[in-house]
Amino acid sequence: MEIVYVYVKKRSEFGKQCNFSDRQAELNIDIPPNPELAEQFVERNPVDKGIQCSTSMSEHEANTERFEMEARGINHVEGGWPKDVNPLELEQTIRFRKKVEKDENYINTIMQLGSIMEHCIKQNNAIDIYQEYFDDEDAVEVTEEAPSAKTINVFRDPQEIKRSATHLSWHPDGNRKLAVAYSCLNFQRAPEGMSHESYIWDLENPNKPEIVLKPSSPLVTLEYNPKDSHVLLGGCYNGQLACWDTRKGSLVAELSTIEFSHRDPVYGSIWLQSKTGTECFSASTDGQVMWWDIRKMSEPTEVVILDITRKEQLESALGAISLEFESTLPTKFMVGTEQGIVISCNRKAKTSAEKIVCTFSGHHGPIYALQRNPFYPKNFLTVGDWTARIWSEDSRESSIMWTKYHMAYLTDGAWSPVRPAVFFTTKMDGTLDVWDFVFKQCEPALSLKVCDEALFCLRVQDNGCFIACGSQLGTTTLLEVSNGLCTLQRNEKNTASSIFERETRREKILEARHREMRLKEKGKVEGKEDDQREEEPILTLEELVTKAEEEFFDIIFTELKKKEVEAMKKSKPDLKADEEVEGEDQGEEEAAHVETPT
Repeated sequence: MEIVYVYVKKRSEFGKQCNFSDRQAELNIDIPPNPELAEQFVERNPVDKGIQCSTSMSEHEANTERFEMEARGINHVEGGWPKDVNPLELEQTIRFRKKVEKDENYINTIMQLGSIMEHCIKQNNAIDIYQEYFDDEDAVEVTEEAPSAKTINVFRDPQEIKRSATHLSWHPDGNRKLAVAYSCLNFQRAPEGMSHESYIWDLENPNKPEIVLKPSSPLVTLEYNPKDSHVLLGGCYNGQLACWDTRKGSLVAELSTIEFSHRDPVYGSIWLQSKTGTECFSASTDGQVMWWDIRKMSEPTEVVILDITRKEQLESALGAISLEFESTLPTKFMVGTEQGIVISCNRKAKTSAEKIVCTFSGHHGPIYALQRNPFYPKNFLTVGDWTARIWSEDSRESSIMWTKYHMAYLTDGAWSPVRPAVFFTTKMDGTLDVWDFVFKQCEPALSLKVCDEALFCLRVQDNGCFIACGSQLGTTTLLEVSNGLCTLQRNEKNTASSIFERETRREKILEARHREMRLKEKGKVEGKEDDQREEEPILTLEELVTKAEEEFFDIIFTELKKKEVEAMKKSKPDLKADEEVEGEDQGEEEAAHVETPT
């Protein structure tokens, strides 16, 4: 089929150029000014207008496909030997070396390379290209930028059945890896087919865990050994303690026997500062703290029962939910319990009863976090119920500082390792709060919504810049805080110390005042009791029984009289009504007698 288009214009008019000519101006429309509209505006004089000389550009974002990385290793072996020389045979290698060293080309080559090598060595000794010129200066200017944080990476649980991230631990060398323990803490509600695996993540590869740890029971806690980064300690849900050596693979290297392990999940496990680097201790809600040596995991080396009555009865022991150990105080350790009480213990006490030194009570529920201030170990932080509290060892009756009661339950907390006045808390609504009590005491300096589900655990990196938060669905979020929150401010140590000392003195004054008031009230009560005892004559047993019977019968008679009076009151209106009815009947009869004679 042919397509035909007919041109209706002449060829001379088709595509003809326009011819412009000059003519007089014409007025098409004239709008006079309206003074009423002018009154609605304000004249701006002078007027500043910015003009950009460069061309305007628009910014666009595109989400590219995720590039999956995979780590592979290369095994380098000794090479370069001739085929007829076996490098494993020492005599053959020595014979071949002597043969090569006698060669003239070998000597000339060594002389040429030696001069080049000597020049490079002298150059390196003359100038240190990696030298830090201002590394020794401690004074840091106070940063004026607002506190902030940004998400660096997100590590998700690769399993289909999601578990909670219950504990985090940073790699001690370089902090480039993060160990995460996964488990379901809902008692007897773990879904069928739930994996027991926990993972070690490389911070630069969130797609796939670097190492998979395979315990016999889900891990509640997981800690790197600070002296040997290849060794990890894990506390299991069934109460056992497991130990891994990542050089040997994913399977457990050492496991405690279940007969001598905890009876409840291990909620706390910490490495001790020892010469061997093999000692650790653990705590559980069964009310026991156990010391272990990973070289012999068949049974614990020592056991302490957390019975604050000092009777050493496991039935009355308080369940441990958090642990604290400071290497500068090697004999002391602290335990946070389910009942909201912090127990301070001394490991080197002579008797088991003396190992429990004192208690601090102030929370309404379990203490999920307990940590000493890294700069002032006498002060420690506790997180439980809806508040975070700061305590001093000198004030045992109450905390010296505390946050407001939040709407959401608090789940974990930790001090900043570089700033003495900064600490972090996580909440059930998925919020991370950063507190700086030098800057602001009533509210957090920064509140960040990390995820929609509850946050369960928190761990701060040694340099204070990175924070890892684990959630209820097993998602671990890596955050980087601003420089102001991870840089020591000017005079911050002195300021924090003065605040701690001031609040401790205030609490001591209040404690002394409360003690005086309690003694006065106790004296008044005892005085009243003594007066009553003096007024009342001493009665024998028979007289007391007779008196009790009389009082009992008097009460019964008074009750009976009350009931009789009430019954009489009810019966009086009925009698009046009967009398009125009888009167009417008599009137009718009289009228009938009157009518009869007529």
